[in-house]
Parts: sequence; structure tokens; C-alpha cells
Amino acid sequence: MNKASAPVVILDRDGTIVIDRHYLGNPEGLQFLPGAVAGLRKMHALGCKLIVITNQSGIGRGILTLEQVKRVNAGLEMMMNTIGAPVLDTYFCPHAPDANCDCRKPATQLLLRAAAEHEFVPSEAVVIGDKDSDIEMGKRVNAHTILVRNDSISCAAKADAVVNDLNEAAAWIKTQRIASA
Repeated sequence: MNKASAPVVILDRDGTIVIDRHYLGNPEGLQFLPGAVAGLRKMHALGCKLIVITNQSGIGRGILTLEQVKRVNAGLEMMMNTIGAPVLDTYFCPHAPDANCDCRKPATQLLLRAAAEHEFVPSEAVVIGDKDSDIEMGKRVNAHTILVRNDSISCAAKADAVVNDLNEAAAWIKTQRIASA
């Protein structure tokens, strides 16, 4: 990362930005995790462009509808706009894990699509998530990776940084930008 341009930050949704409610189908269930608001605001203040990429297998499993997931994603975008950290775009994989699709993290199709549509170099992005699949997706495109700790992570994928919340992630991004200038 260089100081001249802020990185694109690819964020997982559930367990990274908001509390993971397991197959959330109603935007009223969205609640920022501790540290998320401050961290997202700091990332935006640094000039980072924020993109959400999320696996939503509830659709493929028949638990959620496409419309429910779209409403939840729109609700998150509204919440992030309200706090002053707008989302550039949101991408999601609707498939069940056994579908062997190219868009379910750790596959890189959605990240590469975002890079093409928003004209950024994937290896210059920062990928932040709470699961190995998030970190592995980032590693597959040589992006910087930050793992947000939670109670269920196995840490099999080696992230560039491990943090407690998005506020710590924002501090890491700021430090990396200064260090590489």
C-alpha cells in the first residue's frame, strides 16, 4: 500500500461488520459489532473505498430468499451511509457450499468482478473477514489480509494481521500506509 492512494477494502458482512445472526433475513436484525462504527469511519476518513463480499448460502439451502438477502444488504448499506462510511458496492454468493460454484469464498470470482467493475488492482486491496475463507480469498489474489477474531475461527489461513475489531483493522491499515510511504 502506498500513501498516495488509499486501498480498496473488501469486507465480509456477518461476523466482521455486523453480528452474525446465522441466515439473517430481516434488516431489523442488523447490529454493528463493537468497534465496527469507529473502524469503518476511520477507513472512510483514510480514503478507503469499502466493498462488501459475503457468502449467503441460506439462499441455496432454501432458508432465505434472494429478496430477503437483498433487503438485508440494502439495510447494511443504509446503516453504513448513516455513519459516514458508504459502501461502494455489495457482492454475494447465493450458493450452498456443495454447489462448487466460482463465487463462494474462498473462490475469487466476486473479488475479481469487483476489481473489474471498480477498476482496482486486487493485490493492492485489503481483505477483512472473520473466517479462513475470507483470508484465503485475499491470499489467492495476493491482497493484504486482516482476520477479525471471533470464538469460532480456526486461524488455519495465515492473515497479515489479526485484530479484535474493525477499529483495530483501520489502525493497521493506517500504519501500513505510513510505513510504506
